[in-house]
Amino acid sequence: MRKAKPKKRYILPDPKFKDTLVSKFVNYLMVDGKKSIAYSIFYDAIAIVEEKTSENGLDTWKKALNNIMPSVEVKSRRVGGATFQVPIEVRPARKTSLGIKWMISYSRARGEKTMKERLAAEIIAASKGEGAAVKKKDDTHRMADANKAFSHFRF
Repeated sequence: MRKAKPKKRYILPDPKFKDTLVSKFVNYLMVDGKKSIAYSIFYDAIAIVEEKTSENGLDTWKKALNNIMPSVEVKSRRVGGATFQVPIEVRPARKTSLGIKWMISYSRARGEKTMKERLAAEIIAASKGEGAAVKKKDDTHRMADANKAFSHFRF
């Protein structure tokens, strides 16, 4: 076990929107340390979203991210030889990181030609409350709801 809790790392805001959440998203999007490419993919995707929806791209992205973030999840807990799926509330930091991870992973799995198009399509779908990432959140909530009976095993 750890001696002390690790210090919280604070990241700098991105150059265009001056938003730390954008920087965090780009850091998850980045592959092999290519941050400039990750930034260009994100900014181009936001431009595509603005073009297709004729709304503010950043606001649409934030709305999409809020639609993806889960509020409850299940955690395995062993009690007397049996393993129970215990529903627990998700911490705010974990909420955002799960939402970001799901958005990026389901964007990568889409069928569009380039990553910026995939990401833009996933953002548009998630802002409308549809798409694979929103389905993942709904499945997580459904699983927690189904295992509500074991909530007294919370730790």
